Amino acid sequence: MWDSLFGIANVWAMACWAGLILLPRGPFVQSAIFYAGVGLLCLAYAVLLGLVMSGFVDAASVEGGEANFTTIEGVRGIFMSDGGVTVGWIHYLALDLFAGLWIAKDADQKGFSRVVQAPVLLLTFVAGPAGLLVWLAIREKRARKGARSKIGSKT
Repeated sequence: MWDSLFGIANVWAMACWAGLILLPRGPFVQSAIFYAGVGLLCLAYAVLLGLVMSGFVDAASVEGGEANFTTIEGVRGIFMSDGGVTVGWIHYLALDLFAGLWIAKDADQKGFSRVVQAPVLLLTFVAGPAGLLVWLAIREKRARKGARSKIGSKT
C-alpha cells in the first residue's frame, strides 16, 4: 500500500511541476496547480498523518521510546516505517510545490523570463529550500525597485 501511495504522490507532483514550468500560467493553470496539486497533496498528507497518528495504520517506534518530534531518535523513528517515509515525503512534495507556485507567480509579476525561472523552479523541485533561497537572492533587486516605485507614485 505505502509503495503505491508513494508512487502516486510522486507522479502527481511531477505532473504539477511539469505544468508549472512548461504551461502558460493563466488563472486556470495556476488554480489547477494550487488546488489539484498543492491542495490534494495537503489533503493526502492530512489523511495519512491522521491514520498513522491514530494507530489505524502502522506507526513507527524506536528502541527504548516512541516516535516523536522532540529528539533526533524520535524523528528517526518516524521515518523507520514505510508509512512514516510516505507521509513525510508527501509533506515535502506539498510544501515544495507551494513554494514553486509562489516563486512562479512572483517571477511573473516581476517580469522575469521563463528562461530565468525554469532553473530556479527545477532546483526548488529537487531541493526546495535551496531553490527558494536562490529565488530570494535573484528577486531582491527588482523587489526593492518595485517597492521604491510604489512609494514614489503615492507621494
